Amino acid sequence: MTEQKIGNWGRWGADDERGALNLLDPGTTLAATRVSRTGKVYPLGLPIQRAGIPLVDYRGTPQRLTLLNHLDEHMYEPYGGKPGVGCHEDVLTLASHTSTHMDALCHVYADGRTYNGFGNDAMETYGGAARCGIEKADPIVTRGVLIDVARYKQVDWLEPGYVITQEDLENTLKSQGVQLQPGDAALIRTGWVDWFFANGEEMSLVQPGIGLEAAAFLASRDVVAVCSDNTAVEAQPFDRDEFLGGHVELLVRHGIYLIEHLNLSELAADGCHEFLFMVSPLRITGATASPVNPVAVG
Repeated sequence: MTEQKIGNWGRWGADDERGALNLLDPGTTLAATRVSRTGKVYPLGLPIQRAGIPLVDYRGTPQRLTLLNHLDEHMYEPYGGKPGVGCHEDVLTLASHTSTHMDALCHVYADGRTYNGFGNDAMETYGGAARCGIEKADPIVTRGVLIDVARYKQVDWLEPGYVITQEDLENTLKSQGVQLQPGDAALIRTGWVDWFFANGEEMSLVQPGIGLEAAAFLASRDVVAVCSDNTAVEAQPFDRDEFLGGHVELLVRHGIYLIEHLNLSELAADGCHEFLFMVSPLRITGATASPVNPVAVG
């Protein structure tokens, strides 16, 4: 990247940390509520558990540990607690990029800068991201569009490493009879999550996903988020050997949010290509991502 105008940098002001969320307003959200036809609710998130879900080794295994159970009833005696009355509580230990999650705009940097030109040195060990942390991301309530590339290609899942092109996206949209509009959330189905569960839950980082051309196309359509049923939204190995190139195009240059490891199987099975899409990240100050359970209403 050079000092010339970069993507959406400065589009909403030099101090903007919300990125493409600025495309949403009450009118956009209200219009999205009118898209639903059946009222069927589709939970799109995968569970968070120790095994049986896609996990990236260096991020560790998510842990749910019991903090309180029936053995701790004695703690309540000073407060008037009676035998047989108590509570259950847990402690969660997990990477922010665990299971289905939404990337903050601070997640990736290029040329030493994150979205809108903020320096990558704004990320501290204990304080986290001083700029563009996930707490700066408001809930997304907008029109969602499923782009079922796997179904368009007439396969259960795309081949490992397949790079989705702009032509693939345009042809799939045309076959579905839908078009992307500014402020949409684009949900791209590769079929990889289905492959994962059909192949003994074997984790592989050779995955189908969008390429650089497709990322630029989506950015040109002013979408607010790009979501997929794979680990990185973009193909792995990376298109043209450009490390995190899709992330750089979408997150860094355009402030477009990425949501990964979606479960799109039921939406696809029902042929639901337009819907009300809702997702709200946890407001974890300074975090680079948040686990989420997005919802579509068809």
